[in-house]
Amino acid sequence: MLVCRSIPAMRFIKVRHPGPVLASLSPQIAERTITCTSASKTFNLAGLQVSNIFIRNSSLRRRFCAERSASGYSQPNTLGLFATEAAYKRGAGWLSALLGYLEENIRRTREFLERELTEVSLIEPEGTYLLWLDCSAAGLTAEQLDRAIVEKGNLWLDSGRIFGHAGEGFQRINIACPWSVLENGLEHLKLALRAR
Repeated sequence: MLVCRSIPAMRFIKVRHPGPVLASLSPQIAERTITCTSASKTFNLAGLQVSNIFIRNSSLRRRFCAERSASGYSQPNTLGLFATEAAYKRGAGWLSALLGYLEENIRRTREFLERELTEVSLIEPEGTYLLWLDCSAAGLTAEQLDRAIVEKGNLWLDSGRIFGHAGEGFQRINIACPWSVLENGLEHLKLALRAR
């Protein structure tokens, strides 16, 4: 068995729920693991197409490099390399401020829901800047919920339905934005649930 573990938002995950990197658990696991990380989500560098891929097994690493070259990605994005290096070397202060801001947006979202939308529960995040909102107590089917949010609230969230049956009744919202934008979105969600 081969495991490819992508950790694009590692910096966010470590803050709330630190855990080991799979390949660090044992040499045997490391031999069968590809670990992929990047500065993309943490430092908003996704368009620069740079990632870090750790492959301990030399035979597997050679096969990976051959496939990467065959796909046309043999040369990295030079701007991406410099941006990634700058983010890792000099981005700690910015990242610390960002994490504090995100924590504040989580707190404010929680308070808004408790005060204004008691039928919606915040699922406490374990990492990243996407919050899950449990709207199942609103008394709507998943389809009705999605339609109310779009048509009555003029809002677009990630419907939990796109993640399968277990996601029905849930919505996902991005909190990596100014509080004024997030608050406006929450007000639109309230409008959607009150207008039914």
